[in-house]
Amino acid sequence: MSCAYIAFTETGLKLAERLAFSHPGSISRGGKNGVKLSEWTAENFQKSDALIFIGAVGIAVRAIAPHCKSKATDPAVIVLDERGRFSIPILSGHLGGANDLAKKLASICGAVPVITTATDIEGVFAVDEWAKAQNCHVLEPGRIKTVSSTLLAGKVVYYDSQWKITGTQPKNVFPADENHQADFSVTLYPQSDALHLVPKICVLGVGCKRGTSAEHIEATFKQFCKKTGCAPQSICACASIDLKKDEPGLLEFCQNHDFNIRFYTAEELKKTSGEFTSSSFVQQITGVDNVCARAA
Repeated sequence: MSCAYIAFTETGLKLAERLAFSHPGSISRGGKNGVKLSEWTAENFQKSDALIFIGAVGIAVRAIAPHCKSKATDPAVIVLDERGRFSIPILSGHLGGANDLAKKLASICGAVPVITTATDIEGVFAVDEWAKAQNCHVLEPGRIKTVSSTLLAGKVVYYDSQWKITGTQPKNVFPADENHQADFSVTLYPQSDALHLVPKICVLGVGCKRGTSAEHIEATFKQFCKKTGCAPQSICACASIDLKKDEPGLLEFCQNHDFNIRFYTAEELKKTSGEFTSSSFVQQITGVDNVCARAA
């Protein structure tokens, strides 16, 4: 987790340095003779996983207010007083990991972690926190409250999953007999009105002609997802043949989606076991009968 610290006094700056020793990140001195708070916040809200303010809660609230968009994308924001007495997560407690980070920072300086999320206070299963721990993308963040409010009311929720769910079953959380009964679903293929948790586990194999644009690859990718019903959020990486390692359109497409990409030689692709659609044209050009599926 990439952290960014800002403090407004010398005492606060020393605390930031102490915290950054265990949770590394950039450290800035705001206020007099320091960086401009609005500029620091705008920059780090985009590039950092967590913003840690050493100062008053009000300062942090006013600074982040123009940038808050969604619990699915906003970074974690934590505030500590300069003496390190309290550690307060104020944004993205679960999906952004602010609650967990606030506790870790508190343990370093002996602060009291001030956790106000209802599910944490009541000891109720938090579906968004669980999703983050399972490396799942929450497709409809607005539906989290439906699951949470049901559990907070002491009622039962049901789930379905493409995979077996192991471990201790939380109170009032049960597998659904039928998919349409599920309140939340762990799947690559979202179809119902449930809250969908999409595991980020898929690799996209890409083969393309020389000079194919990023826009063309993007359009084809969208068509693929629509045709198969696969959620694009399930993709965690791309793969192709090493002949494409300098292909501008492919590299731009991966950069736009923040996909890591790995390239394989024709000989490596030939050794891949499985059943693949064979193409004599692809064989003639690349030296292997199939690129995209074998690479994936």
